[in-house]
Amino acid sequence: MGKDELLEILNQSIARELSVSIQYMWHHIMAKGIESAEVSEIFEKTAITEMKHAEEFADRLDYLGGVPTTKPTPIMTGGSIEKMLQDNLKAEEEAIALYKKGIKISSENDDTTTRRLFEEILEDEEDHHNTFRTLLEK
Repeated sequence: MGKDELLEILNQSIARELSVSIQYMWHHIMAKGIESAEVSEIFEKTAITEMKHAEEFADRLDYLGGVPTTKPTPIMTGGSIEKMLQDNLKAEEEAIALYKKGIKISSENDDTTTRRLFEEILEDEEDHHNTFRTLLEK
């Protein structure tokens, strides 16, 4: 795999982070019901973290000579809190798979800095996945 694949997976990662930051922020606003206060705050904090991830990926892509995308992947909004959590859990599962692929591509390109970035963000995504999964188990 070459540099083009590395730039492409960084852009895919930016698009994904943009979409979930919007998705989670809308879920924060749209959450209603008896459990909404706790969950709404989690959605908001996670949205902010995801936007920071988008910025980190964009900074790295720019350094490597790429042009960061401004187009998010599809955004899921609405429904019950349970549906929102299920949508968010799925988004985190997709991120985990994508970032493991990013780690592999970075390693194949002997790019330690990008590999470490993917590893650090993967750790956050696994934490988000665990949070959403735990909330669904309540």
